[in-house]
Formats: sequence, structure tokens, C-alpha cells
Amino acid sequence: MANRRVLVKRRKAVVNIRKITRTMQLIATARFQAAFNRATATKPYTDQLARLIANLARATGGARHPLQEPREGASGGALLVITSNRGLCGGYNGNVLRTAVAFADERRERGEASELHVFGKKGIAYFRFVRRAVASAATHLGDSPRFDQAEPLANDLMRRFLAGEVASVHVTFMRFLSAGQQRAEVVQLLPLSADSAQETAAAGSGAAGELIYEFRPGAQELLNELLPAAVRMRLFQCFTDAAVSEQVARMVAMKAATESAGEMITTLTRQYNRARQTQITMELLDIVGGANALS
Repeated sequence: MANRRVLVKRRKAVVNIRKITRTMQLIATARFQAAFNRATATKPYTDQLARLIANLARATGGARHPLQEPREGASGGALLVITSNRGLCGGYNGNVLRTAVAFADERRERGEASELHVFGKKGIAYFRFVRRAVASAATHLGDSPRFDQAEPLANDLMRRFLAGEVASVHVTFMRFLSAGQQRAEVVQLLPLSADSAQETAAAGSGAAGELIYEFRPGAQELLNELLPAAVRMRLFQCFTDAAVSEQVARMVAMKAATESAGEMITTLTRQYNRARQTQITMELLDIVGGANALS
């Protein structure tokens, strides 16, 4: 039977841990609501921009832009990996990193190099631990990514893609589907594929049929403006999805930790009561035994 003093100390420590995890759960809940509002606020614009590009390409008979053309002869592709700066968020970082490594290994087996650009302290620490080369690392895009932080990155990636320095650009992040479902994905940012835009446009148009536009200025001039804007918004949407998914994962992890601490407190209390009852019984037996010896 464990010592009562040891059980009291352990129970007190677990009570303190439960207070901390409960507080972190409440903080993550508040941050989740703010991140969720930011993520959902940008999606209508991103979806409508995708519909407009898809309808524009269809109405002009498949007009093309350099951002949609594969880069022949480029050395390899760029892979952006979005992780968190802090831990205690369950399997969030592990799922993203496993997806990114599997994608990079698959490309390497095909003879295609992957240039890693890692965002978040956890991802940087992981690739440093496995001794994998990282082209760039950044930690400034945290819980509240802003468009003016993602825009220079998107512009630099488009510049390198058009110059033929990279053949493609992919992003590994945790896509936010709902508060109960998030999924680690790898999406192709460049060359900009029209497939997803066409699917979005079809879903948005419904039974209304194909839209007919009169373009002024010309379709190619509009594509020159809209496609770079679409790349910037898609990259920014990846960062906002990653931010809200991180807060959901942390909220769930801290809730589970709080419940586990509560169960442990109940178990330790039961063990303490049992040890205390045993000690009282032993003392009573000593008293009765002494009284019998004196009689």
C-alpha cells in the first residue's frame, strides 16, 4: 500500500496540472473562435475568385497563362510545410510532417527533388533532428497569419516559377473541414490547375448553366490580374486553415488531458482513502491487542 503522504503529494500535483490544462483549453477555445472567423471570412472571396477564373477560361475557349504552364527543365519542386510554433496540440504536427515526408519521398523515388520551406518551430526542429536539408525556415506566421505576410512569399514563389527555378510548388498543411474534422493534405499551388476551380464553379453555378461574359478589358488581361491574385489567396487560405486546425487540435488535446487528470485524481483519492482506512484499522487492532494483553 502506497504511503499516504506520497499519495497526497501526487494528488496535489495532478490537481495543479488539471488547472493548467483546463486554462489552456479555455485559451485554445477563444483562439479557435478568432481563427475560425478569419478562415471562414476569406473562403467566400477565394471560392468566388475560383468560379470567375473557371468561367473566364471556359468562355474564352481555354485561355492560358504562364502560371498554368508546366516548367520544363527546372531542377525540382518547392514543398512548403506548415506546422505550429507550439506543441500540446495532439497529433497535429505529426500528421502534417508524415504527409510531407511521404510526399517528398515519393517524389524522390521518381527522381524529382523537393526543396523544403518549413514554417513553424515544430517542423524546423523535426527536420533538424532527422538531418534533412531545409531551404528556408520561418516562424513569424503564427496563430494569426495576415495576408501581407503571405503575399511576399507568394510573389517570390511565382517569380521563381516563371523564371524556371522550380518546376512546381506544393503546400502541405492541415485542411480545416469542420470543428470535428481536419485532414493533412498536399495541394498543388503552381502550376495553377484549373480542375479545382472548375469544380468549384460547377458547384456554385448549380442548375443555372454556364455563365456568359462580355470581357472588357480582354480575357488575357483579366487572367494576368486574376491568376496571381488566386495564387496569393490560395496560399493565404492554407495558412488560415492551418491556424484554425491547430487551435482545434490543441483544444481537443487539452480537453482530453483535463479529463484524464480528473480520472487520475479520482483514482488517487480512492487509493488515499483505502490507505487511510487501512492505517486506522491497524491502529485499532493495536489498541485492542494491547487492551487484551492488559486484561
